[in-house]
Amino acid sequence: MRIDPNISLVYSTDGGKIEPNNEPKTIPEGDGIVRIHKDSKGRKGKGVSVIKGLGLDEKALKALAQKLKKQCGCGGTVKEFTIEVQTDNREQLKTILEKLNYQVKLAGG
Repeated sequence: MRIDPNISLVYSTDGGKIEPNNEPKTIPEGDGIVRIHKDSKGRKGKGVSVIKGLGLDEKALKALAQKLKKQCGCGGTVKEFTIEVQTDNREQLKTILEKLNYQVKLAGG
């Protein structure tokens, strides 16, 4: 279709909207231990607790994050199969997760 190599196609009605194929994200497998560590990089000194190793799909992670945020009375988010909760109280998160039958370790300082 290209005749001149210096000319590129700007618009075409040939293919409609072109969207990349979204592959389903695979759940990272852990060792069965949930780790909670404190992180403050890139957050202007504000600390958040990052929970890794849950081994849940995105829907279940969002539901668990909602429950943790309600129990702690703070905000948070789910990013790349980790839960970030805007609190420094890792002991409270540990007790909540242990009540839900997870094996929990506090990682980092």
